[in-house]
Amino acid sequence: MSFDLVLFGGTGDLAWRKLLPALAQAYRHGSLPQGGRIIGVARDSLTDDEYRALIRSRFEGVEDDKQPTGEEFQRFAQLLHYQRMDLTQPDDYQQLKSRLAERNADVVVMYLATAPQLFTVACEQLGAAGLATPQTRVVLEKPLGHDLQSNRAINAAVRRVFDEGQIFRIDHYLGKPSVQNLLALRFGNALFEPWWRRETIASIEITIAEQLGVEARGAFYDGTGALRDMVQNHALQLLCAIAMEPPINAHADAIRDEKLKVLRSLSPWTPTTLAQDVVRGQYAAGSLAGQRVPGYREEDGVAPASHTETFVALRTQIANWRWAGVPFYIRTGKRLAAREAHIAIHLRPTPHAIYPTPLVCGANRLVIHLQPRDGLALHLFAAASETRGAQALAEAPGLTPVQLDLDFEQRFGSRRVGAYERLLLDVIAGRLNLFVRADEQEAAWRWVEPIMQSWQEQDARGEGPRLYAAGTWGPGAASALVARDGNTWIEEC
Repeated sequence: MSFDLVLFGGTGDLAWRKLLPALAQAYRHGSLPQGGRIIGVARDSLTDDEYRALIRSRFEGVEDDKQPTGEEFQRFAQLLHYQRMDLTQPDDYQQLKSRLAERNADVVVMYLATAPQLFTVACEQLGAAGLATPQTRVVLEKPLGHDLQSNRAINAAVRRVFDEGQIFRIDHYLGKPSVQNLLALRFGNALFEPWWRRETIASIEITIAEQLGVEARGAFYDGTGALRDMVQNHALQLLCAIAMEPPINAHADAIRDEKLKVLRSLSPWTPTTLAQDVVRGQYAAGSLAGQRVPGYREEDGVAPASHTETFVALRTQIANWRWAGVPFYIRTGKRLAAREAHIAIHLRPTPHAIYPTPLVCGANRLVIHLQPRDGLALHLFAAASETRGAQALAEAPGLTPVQLDLDFEQRFGSRRVGAYERLLLDVIAGRLNLFVRADEQEAAWRWVEPIMQSWQEQDARGEGPRLYAAGTWGPGAASALVARDGNTWIEEC
């Protein structure tokens, strides 16, 4: 199957940090379909050879295991081409059309790795130039809008040009091997389904923690914040994967129908829950690995009096029979104590205790590690085996925490496929399972919008985010949030 992948924003950070290394990995693995061509599009004036040299130099900053050797890159580079374009100029789209007509590939992928405000004009121009054919697929990077209204406007503009089946709204978290294993855990094993419900599960914690600050993205991040950047998409998609009902099959719409039901079942926000169940934070100066790091307001591109949140913790519930009464906690932030993403499923205690049980909170739970580890850890109680006196042996045995640990990285090793590699191959093949449908996105925006409105009102009253020192786990209010239910975050156990 021949394909042309047109990479709008072909000289940008996303292109050389993530997309082109992922395509190079697919080429190395032999999974990239033969007969492919990758056309980088940007406003710079470059020849094909100059573009190849630029990407080769940028690859030096890519993670070691994703760096092709000189010989590998030389072969991969034969797929790379360049087209200078101004996305607002119709004539430039006609030149692109002429170049694509040289091969008339079976599939044409238009990957919009550009600023979101260019999505609408790019799609309109693609339609006007006759480039939105049945063989065309369009990929939209996040963030898709900055609120519900802008999201609807972008989706409406794109759907005027492309059918829903041609639109691939990408969330790279859905391509992670760990998230694939989360779905396999739930729907490929009969073991878990009987207890995957309120009668057995006491609470669920979703944490996506980053040690990095905003790096060179201060200006972008200051207009976005953690709620838009992480909660509205990544965290809610993880919540859906945990909480959704089993789909009738593995087809894209069957899976996305069930995720949509979860989003529509999230408890609506009220003034009381907005005040009690949402914590907004911003990192101040602190230390990581013994090094001082600046506060958020000291970062380049950030307004000196910015109220943009770099941390969010919230508590919510799902109003349906399976999950009624089970609190779901979501937490994400920058400059935290560790780079760690996990889902912790806390089980209810036994209804009648017959063994002396130690007062520890680290057992009786399943932890699904997403990054940097990828695996499962089942924390249980087992009978202690230490030598004890005769009187103690005549009594019930004491219990001690133990765990069963499965590391997918060790089990599958070099056969693992990265998130963007998996998603790009799915786009070329036309598989929509791991992409987000428009109504899912709208439901997610609808749910987070009251939080954004509440923060705007707080800002007007001079009530900004709570400060936390870089290198910690966020504001103390995040611990108080879960403590009200008698719970703790897992690192506090």
